Order: sequence, then structure tokens, then C-alpha cells
Amino acid sequence: MAVYTHINEPDLKDFLQNYNLGSLLNFNGIAEGVENSNYLVNTTKGRFILTLYEKRVDIKDLPFFLSLMNHMADAGLPSPRPISDKNGETLRGLCGKTAALIEFMPGTSRDDPNPEECAMMGDIMARAHLSVHSFNLNRDNALSLEGWKTLSLNCVASIKTRQDETQKQKPLIHIQELIDEEINFLTRHWPKSPSKGEDHPTLPRGVIHADLFPDNVLLDKQGHVTGIIDFYFSCTDFFVYDLAVCLNAWCFDAQHGFVKEKWEAMAKAYERSRPLTDAERKALPIMARGAALRILLTRFYDWLNQIEGAVVNVKNPDEYVKKLTFHRDNPTALL
Repeated sequence: MAVYTHINEPDLKDFLQNYNLGSLLNFNGIAEGVENSNYLVNTTKGRFILTLYEKRVDIKDLPFFLSLMNHMADAGLPSPRPISDKNGETLRGLCGKTAALIEFMPGTSRDDPNPEECAMMGDIMARAHLSVHSFNLNRDNALSLEGWKTLSLNCVASIKTRQDETQKQKPLIHIQELIDEEINFLTRHWPKSPSKGEDHPTLPRGVIHADLFPDNVLLDKQGHVTGIIDFYFSCTDFFVYDLAVCLNAWCFDAQHGFVKEKWEAMAKAYERSRPLTDAERKALPIMARGAALRILLTRFYDWLNQIEGAVVNVKNPDEYVKKLTFHRDNPTALL
């Protein structure tokens, strides 16, 4: 979440007149995240998240994301539901952007989850993967191997615009060299995606969240999950890739060092509901490298292309330089 598009009170009041949500009390921008503009909106009938869609989100994908939220909620998972307006629509225009109101979920995220919380996340993820067998929509992963190549070229172009910043350019070039090396490696080793409508012969696939970071999972004081949010990277891909994204986000410490106890707790809880196949276990090291590269690339691109006036906490890519390097240097750590 973030704020790129700034809204005013009169425009928001006009927008809310299309809903049965009472009168506006107040609203505040949310700085966390990087993809869309988000506001916490309080009305006389409750609290809601207002999202204005920006940047990488393709408007044609929004029905997929919103339908997935409803599907997860119907399956008993703590997913927020989109709010329908008086005409039953969940998408409207606001400030020149497509916007939606989403159910507010209580709870807070964890900066440094403990093994018990990692286990809880493994259980939630397995249940989510099992639930999507009855979800009949699909969306290609735009940030898989070919997408990484495109994003890398965009990063190279952004670095070239900084040619007058010689000293600042050196660490940027080092990161880009690491990215290029990894793309070359993964081009040779990444599992080939099946044709549309087909299953992969050895790696089970389905709709995944693909961005289950701790700040996208809300917990109460007892450590129970109260909300899973930000479905805007969701797509159809390997289940084990989703697990790899999650382990990279949850199973390292505050200094970005791998914590085996966290990973073992997550994996054990996941497999209680959905045991991994032998092929998935074997693929985990490659999946972890690909998942680390994806986050490194998006963070690096955003670091290079910060938007003046945006209210956003741009995340340092160095965290995922360290995580990617760990997986490169320790190919058996997850096995």
C-alpha cells in the first residue's frame, strides 16, 4: 500500500454517495506498500480500505483479484471482501483512477515473525492452495521468468540515466550484475510453464497469492490470523513457488539471516494439510532463488524510479541481495 494519488474530502464524499455506508467521518493515507494508493476510510457504518489502482496493476485483472478475495472468504479464509455499491458494482472511478472499497480487517502485522507464527502461515497457505481447486479463473504470472527479463532491462535503462552520479552508480551496477547472473542461471533451470489449460507434469499449479509478506498478513494479540490482504500479485503458478515467496519473507531474521527453525515450522505445518511431492521438494532451492530475484527486481526498480510527492516507504533492495546470495551459496539449506 502507498499514496500516489491524493484525494480530497469533497471528492471522497461524492464517491461514497454511491454506497450504503453512511456518512464520512475521516480518512487517512496509508504509506506502507508500493503498488497502489490506499486510504483508511471511516464512516458512520464502519471502516474500509479505499484502493486506487496504479502502476503495475492492469485494470483488466481487477475482476480476477476481487473474485479471488470473495472466493477465499467463502472458503473460510480471513480474506477481506470487496464492497459493492448501490448497483452491485465493486469498481468505480475516483480522481481519474479505477477504485474499490475493501472490507477493513483488524489486526497488526509482524516485523520479525517467530516460528509459531511461521507455522501458522504455513497452515494458512496450504488451506489457500487447497481451496483454489474450485476457483475457475486464471491469470498468467506477469512477473515470472520473461517478466524478470523485461524488468531487468528497465533497471539497466534507469541506471544509465544516473551516469553523472559515478559514486552512487557503483553499488547499483553491482546489484544489476547479480540480477543478470541470476537470470542467466534461472533461464537454464526454471521449470517450463505448461501450455494454457494444461497442468505441469510434476509441479502442481493453481492460483497463488504470490506476495504473502508479513505486512500482508494481519494477526491479533494471540497470534491468530485476522486478515490476508493485497492480492494484486495473485496469479496462476506453481504452489511451491508461492511457498518459496513466503519462506523468503518469513523465515529470515531482522538481519536477513536464514532461520532454519522458522522454515521447518512453516514447512511442517504446510505439509500437515498439503504434503509436498518429491518434485516440489527438489524444486524448492530453484523456486527460492526465483522468488528472491522477483522481489529484488521490483524493489530495485522502485528504488531507481522513486516518484516525487508520493507518500510511500520505498524498500531497500539490499535485503533481497542478501537473501538471493544465501540461496545461491546454500543450495541444500531447504532440503
